[in-house]
Amino acid sequence: MNLSAEDFQAISLTLQLASITTVLLLLLATPVAWWLAHTHSVWRAPVASLVALPLVLPPTVLGFYLLIALGPHGPIGQLTQWAGGASLAFSFWGLVLGSIVYSLPFAVQPLVNAFEAMGPRPMEVAATLRASPWDAFFTVALPLAKPGFVMAAMLSFAHTVGEFGVVLMIGGNIPDQTRVVSTQIYGHVEAMQYSQAHGLAGVMLAFSFLVLLGLSWFNRRTKRGAKASA
Repeated sequence: MNLSAEDFQAISLTLQLASITTVLLLLLATPVAWWLAHTHSVWRAPVASLVALPLVLPPTVLGFYLLIALGPHGPIGQLTQWAGGASLAFSFWGLVLGSIVYSLPFAVQPLVNAFEAMGPRPMEVAATLRASPWDAFFTVALPLAKPGFVMAAMLSFAHTVGEFGVVLMIGGNIPDQTRVVSTQIYGHVEAMQYSQAHGLAGVMLAFSFLVLLGLSWFNRRTKRGAKASA
């Protein structure tokens, strides 16, 4: 495997992007998933559809609208410029924002499943013990939903590492700023550097296989633990 210094820079930037995105996604997805799991509002279906939209929307379409929004004439771009910053288009933090939108369903859905599987009983018991809603959430709901959080983190991280269309549209392929592994592979192929592309593609292949293997192992372990406690 022949990886250049630029390849390692792309790997490092990808890991930074995936780590930051995963942490922010879990913070954002937790209240959204809790609301979706417990609400009976008429807005549940529209909100759930909006969250799941990146699953069916072509990445280039999503990336295009994000590019417009983040650009100097878009609402987010104008807001950041008004605050004294620069446009987020073609920047690392623009990639973070785009990655959060693109990977949101991969964080929300496992948490919704975990909160729904928990059922209302644990929270009701906590309420009878005079625990406040916040105390019950942090001491009862979160520990019970731990498998959902692990699944959401793994899926969000892996999905962010593998994204291409969105990051290319809103970030381009700027070295040390927006050039991640997927766009680095694309650049190697465009330059007909197939041996370098093989090296990075092999890293991605191994990573994807290990993630799927880890998810399978985690699911089996979770099921065995549920049976043992039943």
